[in-house]
Amino acid sequence: MTHIRPRKSWEIPESLATDEADFWNRRTFLKGAGLLSTSLLLNQSPLSAATAGFPTQRNPKYNLIEAEKITEEKYVTGYNNFYEFSFDKEDVKDKAKHWKTEPWSIEISGMVQKPLTLDVNELISEFGIEQRVYRFRCVEAWSMVVPWDGFPLKKLIEKVQPLSSAKFVKFISFDDPEEAPGMKNRSYPWPYKEGLRMDEALHELTLMVTGVFGKPLPNQNGAPVRLMVPWKYGFKSIKSIQKIEFADQQPRSLWNELAPQEYGFYANVNPEVDHPRWSQAKERRIGSWFFQKIPTQSFNGYAEEVASLYKGMDLKKNY
Repeated sequence: MTHIRPRKSWEIPESLATDEADFWNRRTFLKGAGLLSTSLLLNQSPLSAATAGFPTQRNPKYNLIEAEKITEEKYVTGYNNFYEFSFDKEDVKDKAKHWKTEPWSIEISGMVQKPLTLDVNELISEFGIEQRVYRFRCVEAWSMVVPWDGFPLKKLIEKVQPLSSAKFVKFISFDDPEEAPGMKNRSYPWPYKEGLRMDEALHELTLMVTGVFGKPLPNQNGAPVRLMVPWKYGFKSIKSIQKIEFADQQPRSLWNELAPQEYGFYANVNPEVDHPRWSQAKERRIGSWFFQKIPTQSFNGYAEEVASLYKGMDLKKNY
């Protein structure tokens, strides 16, 4: 008997997905018409340490509905929050362009049976990478649709074998104020830190990202490896990860430590829970006509897959 797998909420028939070749052909046409600079078509981060695994294949399971077009690369790689380099989103790219991320290793420790330190390319070679199209929703009420390249965090977790007492995963970024001028502002508790519950970290949607648009991550996007948790606000998707720790206690994150009344540990996208200083009911889709506002979806459109993780929780208190 043939088993028919029910389609997930983010999936569309492969026949309706935007073909990657068509996507690049349109960009080639625009370039030829003088509408795109050559630099937008070139790898913008030749210094990235994570170079293995490219080119990637897009996983058709993780495409969005046809109406949600992929955000142009010039916005994805040119409009970035990365306070380690600059508070100006459009200045990050320039401030980070000479930062060298090679070599780069990730240290995994804490409550695991097999702690280890591995070069990022060793991880890619072991787990492989694929491309997934995800919505990306910033807590500042703007959003994008991005083709990320990476591997499920679950694969890495299974490799190090957490102890049964490990309930949380903590992620720690780099700490180098000489290379990242924003880190000289020590009013921020650098390095950047984030955390997930174990079940969140093991979810199939949670991705360790090493590329975007089929190329290694540019520095401004969190090279060489970052997290992507698409149902949470963007600040949870920590950039430039150097350490991962497994613990039995909920870790403190940078923004939650600075302003817990504004940035909760869970940070699930929720149009019914406003930020203290602005509404979260709508979002500006970057790159759309006049950056039009669209309604924000619960869990950023991934409610069918992840809402059960929070069954019985008051999401207005556990924001």
